Amino acid sequence: MISSILTFALSVSSLPLTAHAAAAVSTLKDAALPRYFGAALGQGHLQNASDPKFAQLAAQQFSAATPENEMKWEIVEPENGKFNFTPAEVIVQFTKRNNMKLRCHNLVWDSQLAPYVTTLPTSQVKQAMLSHIEGVVSHFAGDCYAWDVVNEPFNDDGTFKNDTFFNAMGEEYITLALQQARKFDPHAKLYINDFNIESANAKSDAMLTLAQGLVSKGLLDGIGFESHFILNELPPDIAGNMERFTSLGLDLAVTELDIRYDLPTTDADTTNQAQQFEEVINACQSVKRCVGVTTWGITDLYSWVPSTFAGQGGALLWDDDYNKKADWFSTINALAN
Repeated sequence: MISSILTFALSVSSLPLTAHAAAAVSTLKDAALPRYFGAALGQGHLQNASDPKFAQLAAQQFSAATPENEMKWEIVEPENGKFNFTPAEVIVQFTKRNNMKLRCHNLVWDSQLAPYVTTLPTSQVKQAMLSHIEGVVSHFAGDCYAWDVVNEPFNDDGTFKNDTFFNAMGEEYITLALQQARKFDPHAKLYINDFNIESANAKSDAMLTLAQGLVSKGLLDGIGFESHFILNELPPDIAGNMERFTSLGLDLAVTELDIRYDLPTTDADTTNQAQQFEEVINACQSVKRCVGVTTWGITDLYSWVPSTFAGQGGALLWDDDYNKKADWFSTINALAN
């Protein structure tokens, strides 16, 4: 297994590079220029004195960061009107010290809500949402390159989720949320973020229709393709689907990339995963307004995958011991070329 990784790594790292790439190939962030290359960062990992490697790699390799959980409603406003910005500020200050873009994530989502929100009378949900956005966005205004304002609004069949916000306001909640975010952070890019929209399908069609209306109102700047992929199940039309959105005048970002597979790892998994990370990078780089890629974490050691998908893992660019995997080499090679 180790020998196959090394063989693959040597083969991809020895491919011809441009003059720029040859000078910059040691880090993902330099190879990605002029785009950014980011990672989801957690407060606990950044501050873990017994594991300094996480923070070191974050600063060394990445030019952007997304708070993994620290800006989600249950953390940042656990009780109505009582905000807790301390965990998120750890990540904000880290990005400032290391000259990284900050993708702020997220404001309105049906998951990881504070319990009080789901028990509110329907008539009070709108004001709670607007107050939440005002409190969070005004606190971090000027710190955020972009906001994931609305996260995962659609079902896979393209219908809106019947969640707390839709049930209270219908699809107008998306317009209201974007208007409120724009009001309190007028210079940040405003995004809608979702999964399973990376291919042309019912869900991405619905997102495209929604985006067209919001662009016409001047409320939307970008779409996030989460890109939580399963090995050997990548859609073949990622780049073409990106262009459907960028043709509206929107930016497009890959926001939560990982590629998981059934454990234990085989040689075929290693090879195929490396090739498929490269495919995603190539898709982004082929689309002018694909502005950057973010992986959902740094090391398999802290990946969300094993605790969410039983028996699966290996989804990121470094292994549990912080060794660069074959997909790190294929990724940096794709970026550099």
